[in-house]
Amino acid sequence: MPAHADNNLPRQNSRPSLGGHRGFRAYWLGEATNLMGSSLYAVALPVIAAVELDASPGQVSTLASAVLAPVFVLALPAGVVGDRYSKRRLMVGTDLLAAAVVAAVPACWALGMLSMPVLYVVGLLLGSLTVLHQAAAIAIVPELVEPALLHQANSRVMAAFAVAGSAGAYGGTAAVSLLGATRCLLLDSASYLVSAWWASQIPSSAARRTNGPRPRLLGAIREGVTHVMRDRIQRPLVLTMTFHAYAEGIVVTYFAYYLLTDLGFSSTGLGLVMGAVGTGSLVGALAAARLVREAGPGAVLTVGFAAYPLCGLPLVLAPSGSTTWLIILAAAGALQATAATAAGSTQRSLRQHTCPEEMQSRVQQTSVWLVAGARLMAALSAGAIAHAAGVRAALMVGMALLAAPVVLLWLSPVRRLTVMPTRSLPRAGRRPPTHRPGLPGLEAPRHRRRLLRTDRPPRNRLSPPLRRPDQLRPAPSSKEDL
Repeated sequence: MPAHADNNLPRQNSRPSLGGHRGFRAYWLGEATNLMGSSLYAVALPVIAAVELDASPGQVSTLASAVLAPVFVLALPAGVVGDRYSKRRLMVGTDLLAAAVVAAVPACWALGMLSMPVLYVVGLLLGSLTVLHQAAAIAIVPELVEPALLHQANSRVMAAFAVAGSAGAYGGTAAVSLLGATRCLLLDSASYLVSAWWASQIPSSAARRTNGPRPRLLGAIREGVTHVMRDRIQRPLVLTMTFHAYAEGIVVTYFAYYLLTDLGFSSTGLGLVMGAVGTGSLVGALAAARLVREAGPGAVLTVGFAAYPLCGLPLVLAPSGSTTWLIILAAAGALQATAATAAGSTQRSLRQHTCPEEMQSRVQQTSVWLVAGARLMAALSAGAIAHAAGVRAALMVGMALLAAPVVLLWLSPVRRLTVMPTRSLPRAGRRPPTHRPGLPGLEAPRHRRRLLRTDRPPRNRLSPPLRRPDQLRPAPSSKEDL
């Protein structure tokens, strides 16, 4: 290789590999560190609220709503910001601000000012920073790697996240025991600083902005939402995720609270279950690409969504204070996380493969917005159900509703996808292709090819021999491109 070659670029091998992607390596190391701290935060926060501040079920529901509300409000504008500005700078800036926000909790505790309203404010601020960070962090992956490596990259990211999440859960349990729940949040603050440093190491050339015309904010948001709702693959996929998020949100709202109070487990038991979830996520992430090759993305998604409610049944069946059932809950959580992570990696890659690069953040944030709205409504619904019939009843309602997204996915064309699409996504700074087929490279039976198309045909469609080349690729601002 010449001496002047750019060492930040991946080596040109006969088989594509992630080994030479320095930018991608810096990205996933930073995001894994970020998640490790967030997993520690997830262990410490319920202990602070339920044990140290003696929060009521209504206050727990309010705290969950405070975290989710900014995600719902800011998700769509954050997608526009992620498409227009440097994703690397957004990641660095949000990490630095999040470090300061999390550090405010132990600072207030040291001053004797810690209360549930303080946790509400921290949740609002941290939720706002998280949605801005994720708008850049998820959408930057297609810019860092070649399209052929996209699913492998997403699987590797989720595997690193699983290891970090498990380490953070176990480390959080130990930190809570040794330092106390409030003091250990200083470790979470430090993790954001490390994440910011790694994000700053992503090469500038890999995190460049998208060129092209810039419609106004509302117009840009409308383009992203319209693209999702017109796309025959992304529409059912995003709606399935939304219904799943609502049902899961009811369960998640009281999961930790139910383990700590009704079932009588300690913070160590909570950490054991959350650590098992991290281990299951690792297995699912590592197996996702192979499962897709063997069974197809449609089967992986369908089985993953169907396994989720089945593995959640032990939670509502477990008696109080049983060590045996604690082990059962940990095993069920691991299996549930395996299925959920394999499905999550698959749906993310599928969505990115079928999305124009100039709309990656907006399409991603449309999904985030719908999911966040569903989770916000779920937190409020969970509070109402718990107030009327108890926490266990809320968990049972959430488990029952988890069957709905399985039915929706089963009726959609996504279930019939047999291979992951392999079309070449346009790289930033390159001229887009002269046409946009639905799912080029997708090997499927001939009778299914029409069903698997993702683009809505234009009105008054001319026969192919009569179409001019400029009609095959409309301008990005036109309705046909959505």
